[in-house]
Amino acid sequence: MKNTAIVVLVLIILAGIGAYFFYLKPPAAAPGAEQPATSTEQAATTTENAPTEVIGKSAGGRDITAYHYGTGSKELLFIADLHGGYEWNTALLAYNLMDYLAQNPNAIPANEKVTVIPTLNPDGLAKVTGKDGRFTADDIPASQAATVPGRFNANNVDLNRNFDCDWQAKGVWQSTPVSGGTAAFSEPETQAIRDYVAAHTPTAVVAYYSAAGGVYSSNCHGGVSPETTTITKAYADASGYAAHEDFNFYDITGDMVNWLAKQQIPAISIVLTNHTSTEWDKNEAGIKALLAHYAE
Repeated sequence: MKNTAIVVLVLIILAGIGAYFFYLKPPAAAPGAEQPATSTEQAATTTENAPTEVIGKSAGGRDITAYHYGTGSKELLFIADLHGGYEWNTALLAYNLMDYLAQNPNAIPANEKVTVIPTLNPDGLAKVTGKDGRFTADDIPASQAATVPGRFNANNVDLNRNFDCDWQAKGVWQSTPVSGGTAAFSEPETQAIRDYVAAHTPTAVVAYYSAAGGVYSSNCHGGVSPETTTITKAYADASGYAAHEDFNFYDITGDMVNWLAKQQIPAISIVLTNHTSTEWDKNEAGIKALLAHYAE
């Protein structure tokens, strides 16, 4: 009888220990079951939820990648980060857009396709972030002055002075002389966009810069086209940015959106208010307005 009582007591103790560990530690997932992603993993993988296309190489040999969302015939092309690490917040804005489209595929009307190029200047971005590809604001130096070398590609050319609209070998950034390259489209990055546009003829193009705040129309001595005026107003009204017919703070040569206007493609520049914020709420509203504008 005594032995039986001892056996029962031991079984009760073992059962209690087993229950403790069962509730303390969740059961392992069955083999092959999908594991929930951490926030870091999610940030690294959402951009891979879209078909990708390497449209060219940078001067330093890095891939220039376009991400495609939707399958419609009207292509809206969003280009960020022509000025690399100096305007790193525009690349983060592009990643915000890519995450949004990956998580909300129904946001794209059936007749549209959205293409996002998060950086056209991966060399300049890597100079500042120390990374190839996706990064966070924590990778950025505290001093804005430390980001200035990242404005240029590996050939030390300002890519937004290298397009074929008023191109000059010596351009200006505010009051600072910058290189426009040895000829229009001398740089592999600008060649990549030129060739992509020739092959795809996008319906409209949005380019992101920083920092002045506003939506700016494009033209190359032909006046602002009616469609460019329309999408300038649509984006500005939705986002709350001010609308401008042109960027007239100082003379710009070899500008990308002005070259696009020369190709009869409606194009606008969105210039963020500062060098640190993506202003996602404002830009989400502007993007949605463009998607609605081109919906059937």
